[in-house]
Amino acid sequence: MQIDMDEVLEILHRYPREKRHSLAIMQDLQHHFNYIPREGMEALAEYLECPLSSLYSMATFYRALSLKPKGKHIIKLCDGTACHIRGSVNLAGGIGRLLGIGAGETSADGLFSLELVNCLGSCALAPVMVVDDTYYGKVTLEKLPEILNKYREEAAG
Repeated sequence: MQIDMDEVLEILHRYPREKRHSLAIMQDLQHHFNYIPREGMEALAEYLECPLSSLYSMATFYRALSLKPKGKHIIKLCDGTACHIRGSVNLAGGIGRLLGIGAGETSADGLFSLELVNCLGSCALAPVMVVDDTYYGKVTLEKLPEILNKYREEAAG
């Protein structure tokens, strides 16, 4: 995937050349590209005049940041206590079978990424799954194909 460096530079120039803005800049890069491209990290290091290694250590510390491309739709599957007890592990397996991915991976078509999270704060609806910003409660293996197909159909046009 070719990265438009003009877009990277536009994001960088929104901020003063101060290291304290590095996390905010990486978040903006992530939001724009759906991950932080290597070219973006290199440009950021040059812009802030700081070692690339210090930026990489920050980017790998925060789970919300990704150095690998993510899918168009991010599936966050809760594996907190209530969800775990009510079958989130089975749902993770079901998603894996339907999409051919595990936690932290992106489907071959680039449509979905799966993230296991500790808690989504909706224990009464356990097991809970969020796709982008839409919450799905009391999810079952039987409901998964319908939920995922909604996003596939939307992508198809």
